[in-house]
Amino acid sequence: MRLYNTMTRDKDEVQPIADPVTMYVCGVTPYDTTHLGHARTYLLFDVLQRYLLHLGMSVTYVQNVTDVDDPLIERANSLGIDYLELAAKYVDIFLADLTDMNVIMPTHYPRATQEIPGIIETIERLIDMDMAYVKNGSVYFRATRFPGYGAMGRLSREEMLEADRETGESPDDPNKEDPLDFRLWLAAQPNEPTWESPWGLGRPGWHIECSTMANRYLGPRIDIHGGGADLVFPHHCSEIAQSETANGVGPFCQYWVHVALVWMDGEKMSKSRGNMAFARDLIPLYGGDALRYYLIETHYRERLEYFPEDMAAAAERWRGISAVLRGSREGSPSSEGIDIRDRFFAAMHDDLDTPTALQATRDLAELVRRTDSPGDRRLLESLLQVLGFRLD
Repeated sequence: MRLYNTMTRDKDEVQPIADPVTMYVCGVTPYDTTHLGHARTYLLFDVLQRYLLHLGMSVTYVQNVTDVDDPLIERANSLGIDYLELAAKYVDIFLADLTDMNVIMPTHYPRATQEIPGIIETIERLIDMDMAYVKNGSVYFRATRFPGYGAMGRLSREEMLEADRETGESPDDPNKEDPLDFRLWLAAQPNEPTWESPWGLGRPGWHIECSTMANRYLGPRIDIHGGGADLVFPHHCSEIAQSETANGVGPFCQYWVHVALVWMDGEKMSKSRGNMAFARDLIPLYGGDALRYYLIETHYRERLEYFPEDMAAAAERWRGISAVLRGSREGSPSSEGIDIRDRFFAAMHDDLDTPTALQATRDLAELVRRTDSPGDRRLLESLLQVLGFRLD
């Protein structure tokens, strides 16, 4: 099997470090409900996990919850409620959406607020190595001391600084030795949650949370790390720098897998822009299987532009496939069915080419429609289950 690796910009053969395969995917910051960008990302990694399991591998999958971060705190303050209360509400909605889409839950589902001791320990290690420094109660990582910092992002220094600005990491922070340095610990601010630390009251930075959780649950080196394409820089590049420095081994991750963003109204779908379509609204209309079909009908590395009419058309195509499943499933598949099966698995082996795999299921459904072959019907059901369709 080959996966496109953002680090190498090539399709690399998957050769796990050991058994089980280790996979870490950056989770949600729970201050709103699950828009299609989130749904697409977590469906892709669900399909990846299912396919690895189909190939006979075992998988340890970690997905975190960023339940302390700027957007969540700002939203909770604007609503006048506790940030953990807001997070709990939207985590519940998120998990319900994933259940409706038949997503397998991760092996571990840690929350950043429950990992503070480990985060502090990681920061202390970086300070001891002189790769981090304390200034006015905050702690910063010396990014430019890490060889090749930001290499995976392939951005110029100016582009990296602009990306930092867009994610709330101010290059103009007067505490920084270098504008590219990033926060590991934030000194206490008014109306924000805080924890005790060796540097005073404060809270963790965004990047250090994931490095700490990945190391705790999966070890210093992992097989697959993923998330949305917007996380390549600064988040994932900063994780690489922190993790490889703190653990003293590299590479931190063998395969970096990033899912292209969902767009709507000509812009990236995002909470800040307000241009969102929600899984919880579409599932009652079309069903979880139809939503899964729509989201994997476009290759995960291609931008998906959402239009309601496309969702409706995809749901109709799904109904056409699922309709032929009614009937006997006894017997062996035909030679034509086996050829279609081989096309399906060749596509899945080639960087999870789900659009081509779905075309194979449509061809197989048409074969069953023409021949009423019980063996081909059974084969169709098994291929759809590899892709995670519930078929209820």
